[in-house]
Amino acid sequence: MATMEIGKDNFKDVVSKEGIVLLDWWADWCGPCRAFAPVFEQASDQHPDIRFGKVDTEKEPELTDAFAVRSIPTVMAFRDGFMLFERAGALSATDLEELIRQVRALDMNEVRQRVVELRAQQ
Repeated sequence: MATMEIGKDNFKDVVSKEGIVLLDWWADWCGPCRAFAPVFEQASDQHPDIRFGKVDTEKEPELTDAFAVRSIPTVMAFRDGFMLFERAGALSATDLEELIRQVRALDMNEVRQRVVELRAQQ
């Protein structure tokens, strides 16, 4: 599955669905972004059950600001609508695979319960 372009018009629809979504926040002028792009594409080919999206920070300044993305590339992982991971900097293929493994292994019922508990404390 190829990566999809993500923007403010489809962001909520893509990340709120059940399943795993990985996002690569990037810009054309960014050297590390260009170096990370093939790693991200290869992972998308290896994991067709995961939605992989790219957010062009130059084309999507409102979305970039809303998520306070200050450094690129930034990788975010969502599962069932919950953001579970965010990190600036290009990931190696090994690190990206480990991230995918960890996100897959999560018990989402535990995550939902923890969110309920945290909200009750506020």
